[in-house]
Amino acid sequence: MAPTPIPNLALKPGTAWPDAWQRCLAAAPESFRDDRVLNLWAAHWRPDGRALPATSPVDLSPIAGPPRLDAATAQQAVRASLDQHRAWRHVPLSERRARVGAALDALTEHRELLAMLLVWEIGKPWRLAQADVDRAIDGVRWYVEGIEPMLTDRSPLDGPVSNIASWNYPMSVLVHAMLVQALAGNAVIAKTPTDGGVACLTLACALAAREGIPITLLSGSGGELSEALVRSPEIGCVSFVGGRDTGARIATAVADLGKRHILEQEGLNTWGIWNYTDWPALTAVIPKLFDYGKQRCTAYPRFVVQREAFADFLAAYLPAVRDIRTGHPLAVENADEPLPTLDFGPLINAAKAKELTDQVAEAIGRGAVPLHRGSLAEGRFLPGQDTSAYLPPVTLLNPPPSSPLHHAEPFGPVDTIVLVDTEAELLAAMNASNGALVATLSTDDPETFERLAPQIRAFKTGHGKPRSRGDRDELFGGFGASWRGAFVGGELLVRAVTEGPAGERLPGNFPDYQLNA
Repeated sequence: MAPTPIPNLALKPGTAWPDAWQRCLAAAPESFRDDRVLNLWAAHWRPDGRALPATSPVDLSPIAGPPRLDAATAQQAVRASLDQHRAWRHVPLSERRARVGAALDALTEHRELLAMLLVWEIGKPWRLAQADVDRAIDGVRWYVEGIEPMLTDRSPLDGPVSNIASWNYPMSVLVHAMLVQALAGNAVIAKTPTDGGVACLTLACALAAREGIPITLLSGSGGELSEALVRSPEIGCVSFVGGRDTGARIATAVADLGKRHILEQEGLNTWGIWNYTDWPALTAVIPKLFDYGKQRCTAYPRFVVQREAFADFLAAYLPAVRDIRTGHPLAVENADEPLPTLDFGPLINAAKAKELTDQVAEAIGRGAVPLHRGSLAEGRFLPGQDTSAYLPPVTLLNPPPSSPLHHAEPFGPVDTIVLVDTEAELLAAMNASNGALVATLSTDDPETFERLAPQIRAFKTGHGKPRSRGDRDELFGGFGASWRGAFVGGELLVRAVTEGPAGERLPGNFPDYQLNA
């Protein structure tokens, strides 16, 4: 059903894309030019690369697109980053801490602008956009304050760290990692995500580069730049966050080269229900699981439910999912009111919304049972707004094995439910994707949880509560195909991007061994 506009809704004054863009030009004129962003390499912002058109998922209006470089220029940039790395690795730790701290102060000063860019570029609601920026700043400050013992008897890598990350967490995942890598003594390279976040990353990198932090920021297609950013002998480590197909190709390349790597890949995170009765607790958590439309690596799109508990599960689940709030992240009824509190806004683009819509229709056509289908008519939208990138929540029972929704992470607000009768079926269904980053098992009996949790192939398993990627000293990794290479989080992130004693075996998931911290 088409959305029904709320007559009094309007864009909050001062939040339009042109307003944000003008603030970028004023805040970092060296990195923004007229209607385009620049690439940063060899310590200079450069107008090279072919700027592609881009649209905001919020309303499909035009925004700045990535200036795509060719392979030869990317290779030049990598060589220049190695030169920066060789100088930076000898900068005393006290100075590195001071420079990274100054960069964090600058990010804090421009916190609201960075968050506003995330709203327009990747469709994050205001609350979540601010949280992404804050997690980056607070997380790196934790390292600045405690980095000294983490670097005892360790040294920077032989070459810069190359970062290739997905679009969904530009600040709290990508910028956070880059600044910690630099704090540990490495020059850093980052490829801007193809699907969004280029202006936010450009501003963040401009503020850090002003403090003398050796950052390289490049735009381009993965196929065009992979030779430089993954296989170049100058690269000391490859850090990747994204899908399994691309991750598998990178894993093959780094294995052939024997290169240090951190490859965080997707998995089907599952929530199991077994001999469980605390239904009010489940009802309370369901809306939180829809944060950012489940476009997170730690989202829970699959519920594995004991058949005899299914009726109680639905009674707890359906009222909560019917209350999910979506709409335009910047639409208000009165100019002086705060921005709306939404569970999610648009998906990353209209193509993704159509892909999931088609997958849902195909699954239903092959036997899946639609238990809930939300409507955009209940959302908060501006009159005449393009809502092509929006998808209301959908819940399907028993997606057929032939459907991608049966075995893969949808990366959108589509829940699937699988019914099971035995513990063996429960575990098999929860382990359907050969490894996941997180999982949760809701059961009343602590002994049952302690017995079953170790058999769930997830790096973190919660007891009746969702697990997250974690912050600061909480380590993070994955089992099976969800992770390859060194684990991160806390001290492990520093160990992953530094050299330790001869013969050191890093905690991680490697072809020849798996080692937890």
